[in-house]
Amino acid sequence: MTMTGPVRLAAVVYQAGFQIDDFLTRAGNLLRADHVKLGGAIQENARCAAGSCSVMTLIDLTSQSRIRISQDLGSQARGCRLDTHGLLEIGVLLDQTLDGDVELLVLNRFGKAEAEGGGLRSAFARAIQAGIPVVTAVKSTYTEAWSQFHGGLAIDLPPDLGPVLAWCGDAVRELRAARRTELSPTG
Repeated sequence: MTMTGPVRLAAVVYQAGFQIDDFLTRAGNLLRADHVKLGGAIQENARCAAGSCSVMTLIDLTSQSRIRISQDLGSQARGCRLDTHGLLEIGVLLDQTLDGDVELLVLNRFGKAEAEGGGLRSAFARAIQAGIPVVTAVKSTYTEAWSQFHGGLAIDLPPDLGPVLAWCGDAVRELRAARRTELSPTG
């Protein structure tokens, strides 16, 4: 893998019960208000009519497309409801995003699918290769798999807007400076 700049990779490490999707949505809104060009996907969960499950949807931050990533396995199902076809579809959208002028990639989580070698791992790898900063979320149960994936390249952040926004701001400023240097006639 050839990297075009320094690796900027961070994860918000959270415990079960923390509303990580709402947290990432709020952080994304604040970053957009600060004129950061976001790419990536954030998860949104909606209750089913029966109230016993939630429909999981990923929202592409560039196109605002919504892609369902959960399967309806019925009320008695106990297995994983993640729909890998939905993840593949969002992966294609993210690949297109990375060809643009994205300054920060927000990926909803490094979770079970990524820990097992699938999910959005390719989006993480492609962003790292392109030098685009990535911020994600990792539930505490997946921190070991996350550490193995990044091999010491990432930092962990608390689920607190101040440190997360500061890290994102620093990463975006660093990327902007690198891009200006690349475009400079003397650079």
